[in-house]
Amino acid sequence: MTYGEQLRNLADQYFEETGVVKATKLEIAGWMIREGHWTPPHEFLLQKAAEDVARAMREDYHVDPQGRHVRTKHAARIVEDGVQSTFWSDIRFAPEKHMEIAFKQRRTQIVSDCHQLKADVDSFNENRRPTRDVQISFDFTLDLEEWDAAQGAA
Repeated sequence: MTYGEQLRNLADQYFEETGVVKATKLEIAGWMIREGHWTPPHEFLLQKAAEDVARAMREDYHVDPQGRHVRTKHAARIVEDGVQSTFWSDIRFAPEKHMEIAFKQRRTQIVSDCHQLKADVDSFNENRRPTRDVQISFDFTLDLEEWDAAQGAA
């Protein structure tokens, strides 16, 4: 019996045992767990915990000695022993090579986002034919200077 078939059978059992005629997926899942019919596989729990800790690390910031709001934890995809993994480190004590890789990979993500934005804008301009084309600059020099000036004034 497949996993899907097992879940369908448990849903049938839920309706049969509870006598309800309609239920949400959360109600059925809650019943399955409470009754001991379903427990999350260890791999599921491990993956969920890993996703949660990665999200928390991405949101970890501190103020550096110069007063800048700086991201604390940085991820770098690195191949070790022929296996690619994502390693995290704290900017305050991470090896320089780790930080160089992390910064380059984040820059690549930004370039990818800009490439997608350009494709979206170009498509909108060419296919929707607005009265005035949307213009987007990808030179962020002035934006960064203005941001720094505004932060210094705050």
